[in-house]
Amino acid sequence: MAKTKQEKGVIIDKLAEAFKNGASSVFVHFTKVSVAEESAMRRALRNDGVSYFVAKKTLMRRALDTMGLKHDELPLEGEVSIAYGGADSTAASRLVHEWGSKLVGKLTILGGIFEGKLVGQAYMQEIATIPSMQVLRGMFVNVINSPIAGLAIALKAVADKRAA
Repeated sequence: MAKTKQEKGVIIDKLAEAFKNGASSVFVHFTKVSVAEESAMRRALRNDGVSYFVAKKTLMRRALDTMGLKHDELPLEGEVSIAYGGADSTAASRLVHEWGSKLVGKLTILGGIFEGKLVGQAYMQEIATIPSMQVLRGMFVNVINSPIAGLAIALKAVADKRAA
């Protein structure tokens, strides 16, 4: 069923709002994804606060135009959706990347908007491989704790040697 101009305007506004307010937005190319796979993916994304939306490419281009972003180099071909939002700025791309590795050949990242700039596929793939904020904090604590633990082990070895 064809959408009216008013309905299309609402979709464009929704996309523009997602592009502006989301920490990052990811353009996702999907093909041959079953309903069960997509439902599971949507559920997992929603649990992490990431929204997933499918819209016509022309409406996506119009939303990008309203924001003043040049999208000529962005390959919006085939079936395209957008994932945006999340707890941190890497959440959407990271989760889409994880699902892309589960659904090999069915789901790929085309590019996205990161910190208000339109970026390509390679850049978004790099962002997708950044660990979550919790993992980064854990890694940082481990780096800080490592020298202290080494010192404690050395002191214990010296104490054991003197006691023997």
